[in-house]
Amino acid sequence: MTDSANNSNELIDQLDTIVQPEVNKAVWAACDTFRGVISADTYKDFVLTMLFLKYISDVYRDEYNKLTEQYGDNPDLINAMMGKQRFVLPTGTSFWDLHEQRHQAGNGQRIDQALHAIEEANGGKLKNVFQDIMFNTDKLGPEKQKNELLRHLLEDFAKDSLDFRPSRVGGLDLIGNAYEYLIKHFAAGSGRSAGEFYTPPEVSDLLAAVLDPQEGDQICDPACGSGSLLMKCGAIVRKNSGSKKYALFGQEAIGSTWALAKMNMFLHGEDNHRIEWGDTIRNPLLKEKDGSGLIHFDVVTANPPFSLDKWGFEDASNDHFGRFRRGIPPKTKGDYAFISHMVETLKPETGRMGVVVPHGVLFRASSEGKIRQQLIEENLLDTVIGLPEKLFFGTGIPAAILIFKKHKTDNNVLFIDASREFKSGKNQNQLTPDNIRKIINTYKARESIDKYAYLASFEDIKENDFNLNIPRYVDTFEEEAEIDLVAVRNERVQLKNELQALETEMEGYLKELGYGA
Repeated sequence: MTDSANNSNELIDQLDTIVQPEVNKAVWAACDTFRGVISADTYKDFVLTMLFLKYISDVYRDEYNKLTEQYGDNPDLINAMMGKQRFVLPTGTSFWDLHEQRHQAGNGQRIDQALHAIEEANGGKLKNVFQDIMFNTDKLGPEKQKNELLRHLLEDFAKDSLDFRPSRVGGLDLIGNAYEYLIKHFAAGSGRSAGEFYTPPEVSDLLAAVLDPQEGDQICDPACGSGSLLMKCGAIVRKNSGSKKYALFGQEAIGSTWALAKMNMFLHGEDNHRIEWGDTIRNPLLKEKDGSGLIHFDVVTANPPFSLDKWGFEDASNDHFGRFRRGIPPKTKGDYAFISHMVETLKPETGRMGVVVPHGVLFRASSEGKIRQQLIEENLLDTVIGLPEKLFFGTGIPAAILIFKKHKTDNNVLFIDASREFKSGKNQNQLTPDNIRKIINTYKARESIDKYAYLASFEDIKENDFNLNIPRYVDTFEEEAEIDLVAVRNERVQLKNELQALETEMEGYLKELGYGA
């Protein structure tokens, strides 16, 4: 057997011992360092950033060692080749450099300096990503306590189970999966504020499948959070075409969450992306080069914050991009602000859009009712999908998905009521693969299904005053079975006779035992 074959078998043996749950457990255990000291909203940035640093350090060191074996007598060549990697890791900035000095004072300052140097060395890829993340902070307590906490964190990530060298893990996306795992659990455990940047994976899967992004598509999420939904769309293209010819665009208002998205893209190898930091409604940044208008996309999808208060009502009437020409949404509910923005960024022929909304968007009147009516009259609304309650972190209310298309082949709207089909959990419900498959098949068939889907004509919707409340179109009422009174009476008589026989039998036993007259 050749050395190459031996190496392959050894790698397979190693991979057999690498289990995603083990990695997930190890990174989640790293959070124990901070629990009881600071809130999860604060320490999530430390844990996720350290995971990112550990990954790039392992990848970099693995490549350096491989080149050293090949060109050990030519350090200049090695350094030149390392400079052509996906990223640059300046001398002294790796996880292992920091780990080696962990017992010395100043862990927080060293980590911050290393991150700053990495950011500077990698230009556009990581520009400003770490500017809102500060390890040398008083939030971790006095200097001695802070140094101890960060020492423990460095030791947690030095465990063998968190060795992400490509020579060990091969092509497995352990790091990307672990990153997503952490984001999900932070969202589940931290309430509404954390849930705002995370869309449950099954909802992302559903949106991506329905929108069906294609090779060459430009895909945008104007409220992208940690970027998971965008990456699901990218995964659909790769799966269906085997191509990475697509571009991902996003904008996120919260600086630390924008940083998560940038790191998430980097970890998943999504280099063809542009994620901007800023308020999409007040200051849209995905504009044409000359700044004259918004970029238009083939696919636009988002799970924006529900009924956002203070969304930018004051400036909406002077919007430079004409996004609110159908009407200005209410001052305290920004749902239609995001919908209006998204519709205006669709390409005229290929543009299609999926947005998650609270049910109030379907039926609220006043300015929202006028915007909704005009969208329907322009034949932009394609499908309304009702989802189960308790799917989203931070809220138990049920949501819906609205699908819009710029180029429809009919003037109908398909209503799907999937609100009763889910896997029940203690605190969170979940769409199963079968639930998702049923929705997708119904969406593609575009036909009415008793108690599940209804293909409504424009006239149907007009008769309902452009109210899209799903029960108006999909009747899920189940008639109660008729009660056979004669059968009930006969059963009652039979039970009465059986009871009388038991009473008689019991009375006989009591007499035998000497009780009674």
